Amino acid sequence: MRKFFVIIFLVFLLSPFFAQEEVPLPGISIQVNPAQQPRDLVATLEILFVLTILTLAPSILILFTSFTRIIIVFSFVRNALGTRQVPPNQVLIGLALVLTFFIMQPTWNEINSTALQPYMDGKATYQEFFSNTMGIVRKFMINEITIHHNEDNVFVLANALKQDVKSVESASDAVLISAFVLGEVEIGFKMGILLYIPFIIIDMVVASILLSLGMIMIPPVLVSLPFKILIFVLANGWESVIVSLVKSFSQ
Repeated sequence: MRKFFVIIFLVFLLSPFFAQEEVPLPGISIQVNPAQQPRDLVATLEILFVLTILTLAPSILILFTSFTRIIIVFSFVRNALGTRQVPPNQVLIGLALVLTFFIMQPTWNEINSTALQPYMDGKATYQEFFSNTMGIVRKFMINEITIHHNEDNVFVLANALKQDVKSVESASDAVLISAFVLGEVEIGFKMGILLYIPFIIIDMVVASILLSLGMIMIPPVLVSLPFKILIFVLANGWESVIVSLVKSFSQ
């Protein structure tokens, strides 16, 4: 017992000599100082602008580009095949993004050469940058609306907002963007219906055969699924769908 107390006494006596040094933690402080020069304020506004653009990037990508039509068609193809989550959503969205960048490349190049580079070189103000960029995007949307004969969407939306619009080119940005998105949804559904018809026929044929054989308890979808996948693969379906999507744009 005495040895136990002696050991405890030695531990407490020698512990300060073996204690580890405390690691100092860095201090963090946030200060808001007034801008010393006008350029400091411009740099701050540019940072806020970039953060805002990054926040709105998904909406801009969906509204102003070909992404809407592509992802709608891909969703119809997957539902028509009946494969549920194959291909998964990540794959479809990734493929739609790649096709969007491919289709919109001429528009991106024109924005880069006409609006972005002059602004970066200091030859244009940010107002001119926005104006030139929106002009190029408007040209893309107007081409798609005109080629697919969706001008009525522009006039219907303008009438709903009580705006006097004589032509598609004279429509405001809000009306033109809304009409473009509405037209993309309509085109995507039209293409999806055309893709659905062959698969519906296969389902009906398989259901008729099972009914004639008296196999009422077997779900027709379970039997038709391998045939639909086989026919789609043999017909090189994904390549045909992607080529049709690319050719449906005016680019």
